[in-house]
Amino acid sequence: MNLPPVTMTQTDPHEEQQPECLYLELSSQNEQPSVPLHTSISLFLLSYCECTSFKVFLVSAKPDTQSSQSWKSQVPKSLAVSMVHVKDLPVLVRGCRLPAVLDETGRYCRAGLAVVLRHIIDRTCEADPRRKDAASLLGFKKTCLKACAEVSQWTRLCELSIPSAVEAHLRQPTNPSLHLPSALLNLEKTLGEPVKVHNDDKIRRQKLQQQKKNQKKISQDLQEDQGTDITQPQDSQSADGLELRAALAKLYVDSGAVPSTTTRESSDIRKVKTTELPQLEHVFAEGLYFTLTDVVLLPCIHQYLRSLQSHNASMLSQLPLLLRWYLQVQEVPGVPRAAQACGMALSTPKALTTGTPTIAKAQQPSQAKQESLETTTTKEVHFVGGPRPTMTKLKESGIQAVFSPHPCPSWTLPWDSLPEAVNPTEGKMSDVRAARKRQQLNNLVAMVTELARPGDTVVDFCSGGGHVGIVLAHTLPDCQVILIENKEESLVRGKVRSAELGLTNIGFIHANLDYFTGPFHIGEHMILCRFADQTAVQLPSEQRLIGKQCMGLVDLDRSWAAETHGYSVRVMTMEPDSCSPKNNMLVGVAGGGAGGDNYATQ
Repeated sequence: MNLPPVTMTQTDPHEEQQPECLYLELSSQNEQPSVPLHTSISLFLLSYCECTSFKVFLVSAKPDTQSSQSWKSQVPKSLAVSMVHVKDLPVLVRGCRLPAVLDETGRYCRAGLAVVLRHIIDRTCEADPRRKDAASLLGFKKTCLKACAEVSQWTRLCELSIPSAVEAHLRQPTNPSLHLPSALLNLEKTLGEPVKVHNDDKIRRQKLQQQKKNQKKISQDLQEDQGTDITQPQDSQSADGLELRAALAKLYVDSGAVPSTTTRESSDIRKVKTTELPQLEHVFAEGLYFTLTDVVLLPCIHQYLRSLQSHNASMLSQLPLLLRWYLQVQEVPGVPRAAQACGMALSTPKALTTGTPTIAKAQQPSQAKQESLETTTTKEVHFVGGPRPTMTKLKESGIQAVFSPHPCPSWTLPWDSLPEAVNPTEGKMSDVRAARKRQQLNNLVAMVTELARPGDTVVDFCSGGGHVGIVLAHTLPDCQVILIENKEESLVRGKVRSAELGLTNIGFIHANLDYFTGPFHIGEHMILCRFADQTAVQLPSEQRLIGKQCMGLVDLDRSWAAETHGYSVRVMTMEPDSCSPKNNMLVGVAGGGAGGDNYATQ
C-alpha cells in the first residue's frame, strides 16, 4: 500500500527545550469519553509519586471531549493536563500505542505501560533523591517490570492479561456466562505460594520467634480462663502478623518517616536450621514489599471488585487472597491519598465484613511445584532426536529451502571515509567481531539502498545500539529512520552516537515491538528460531550445517507468510558466508517494487 512520507520534528538547539510530554489515552464508551485502565494506572502512579516532571496530554479521537465531565474526576486536580486530538500527535508518538513519553528533543519516545511507568519513577527520583519509597517500587535489583511481556510473566500479567480481563468484564458486568478470569485466578494462586525474598532467613527467624510468643500467650490464656469460651485466636502465620509489619516498616523507613531498627533473635531461635523455619506469606503481589506491580494491579483490581460487589458478590468468596491483598495495599503510606486524588474510593468488600472467607494456607514448596509468576524466563523445551526427524518429513513432502543468489555480493560501504561514530568498531568490540559486523552491514545496507526512495521511512526493529539504523540514517539522508528497541541502555548508546554525527533524520522508540503501530516502507527485523540458533562457529561443522538448513526452513515459512500479504520474497545468504553464523537475509517487495511501496529486509 502507498504510505504518506513521514517527517520528524526537528528541534532548534538554540531554542529553549520543553519538558518531556506524557501522552495518555482517553477512550470512548457509550459515546462518552472514559479513562482506560492503562491511563488510570499512569495517573495513579503520577499521584503516588507526586511527580510534576511531565507535561501531560490526554489523547482523544473525538473533538468534543473537553466539554464532557465524565473523565475529569479521575484526573488529580494537582495535575495540569491538556487535551490533544490523535491526529495532532507528534510523528513518533502517533506510531506507538499509548501511554507514551516524548523527550525534550522530540526524537526519543518511550512507549508501553511498563516502560512509561518505570520512567515516571526514574524522573521522580531524579527530581527528589530522597524519595526512597518511589525508588523501592522498582524492587531489590531495580528490575520490576523491566523485561518485556514475552519474557516476564509478571509484565505480561500487568500489561496485558489483567487489564484486558478487567476491561472485558466491565463491558459486560452482568453477563451470566462470564466466569472469574483465568488471569485473576492465576494471581490468586500465586498469592498463596510461599515467598522467597533477599535475606529472608532473618525475617523467617523473627516469624518463628513471634509464633512461639503467640503460642506461649495462648497457653497462659487457656490456663487463666479454664471453662470459658475462648475465641479462636488469630492465625499466627497470617499476613496480619510479622510479614505485614515488616513490609510496612520498610515502607516507612524508605519514606523517611521513622528510623530503621533491628531486633536480635534469641539464641534458641538462631540455632534452628533454615529448613525448619516457617515459610513467609505474600503481603503484596510479588512478595513482602510494595512494588510497581502492586501499583499496576490496584486500579484494575479496585474496579473489578467494585463491579463484582455490585453485580455478583457471591463470587468474591473465590478470591480470599486477592481481597486480603486489596486491604493490605490500602495500608501503604501514600496509597489512600493517591487513590482519592484519582477518584478511587477504596473500601472493604462486604465479603470481608460479613464473614471473612477461609484463607488458604501457603503451600510448602515441593519438587513438583509449578512454575510461579516470579519466573522471568521461559524453560527450555528439549526436543528428542533434534531437528532431523522434522527435516526428513518436510523433505519427503517436497518442502526444502532454496536460496536465491545474492544480487551484489561484493558491494561494500566506504568504511575508511565514514565518520568514526558510524563504524561498529566504536565501543568495546574486538577487531574480528567488528569486521564481521561491517560485513553484515554491507549486506543489509546494500539491499535497503537498492529499495529505498526519497521520503521513505525505514524502521530498524530490535535495533540494539543502532549499528544498522545509524549507518542507514547517515547513508540515506533523504529517508527517515526509526530505531525500536526494548533495552534502554542499548538505545541510549545509539542516541549518543547519532548526536555525535548530527543526524536529523533519525528517531528512537524505547518500547516492546508490539507497541509500535506506525507506517513504514522498509523494516529491518532480525529474529530467528531455536533450531536456527545452532549455527555458532564453535559447533561441529555437521551441526552447523543442520542449523543452516533449519534456518532456511524457518525463513521459508516466513517468506510464505509474507507472500500471503502480497510480497514477493527472496531468501539469500549474506556475503561472505563467514560474516555471521546466522547469515540468511529475506528481502520482500510489495506491489511490484514501485516507489512508495512497502519493503522489508530481515
